[in-house]
Amino acid sequence: MSMLFAILFYLATLVFVVGLLQRIRTYAATPAPLKIPTTPAPTTTGGVVLRMTREVVFFESLFKANLWTWSMGWLFHASLALVTLRHLRYFTEPVWGWVAFIQPFGIYAGITMLLGLCGLWVRRLFVERIRYISTPSDHLMLLLLIAITVSGLLMQFVAHTDVVAVKGYFIGLMHLDIRVLPSDLLLMLHLMLVTTLLVVFPFSKLLHAPGVFFSPTRNQTDNPREKRHLSAWAAKLESEK
Repeated sequence: MSMLFAILFYLATLVFVVGLLQRIRTYAATPAPLKIPTTPAPTTTGGVVLRMTREVVFFESLFKANLWTWSMGWLFHASLALVTLRHLRYFTEPVWGWVAFIQPFGIYAGITMLLGLCGLWVRRLFVERIRYISTPSDHLMLLLLIAITVSGLLMQFVAHTDVVAVKGYFIGLMHLDIRVLPSDLLLMLHLMLVTTLLVVFPFSKLLHAPGVFFSPTRNQTDNPREKRHLSAWAAKLESEK
């Protein structure tokens, strides 16, 4: 099983990295032929950076649109960030000081992460206009994230696993040294779900994470009168005339 999970993690990481880089490359190469920032929009580059920061950190546009969705979405994403940072302890030796500091907060962030996910799923199930546009993949993705969270919480609060051995296993993977993984059924389920998430991530709606940085309605300055906007392909055609 240790060898099997090692192969799965190597393949899943490869698919995740290559797929994500390919998607980002596609986003970056897609031309924006028009100036279409959502107004009121900043007129300077610094203003765009500030706007993107507010969007990424505080979900500003979602806050203005729907407080219920914003509260559940922000709760989930903030908790996910904290949980992910907490898991850095399994890949670092010695553990960085700030990672050790956030360990207690990361544990309870798993609970708030589950609450946020359940709130988002309730929204898809019971809000008619959201249920109408929801696809099976939307529900399956939420179920996958909920299953990962629940299995992680069970290992934390109910059926403990050998975290020292787990850390040794992943540090070994980083150095192409495959060690023994604890034969814990709940741990194996958790890891299998995580590898599944890594594989499907580059092909799912979760790509809104990097995609927001390439949204022309957010990353453009509102200066069409001061500066003519030309996409790369249009600029090339004009230079060839």
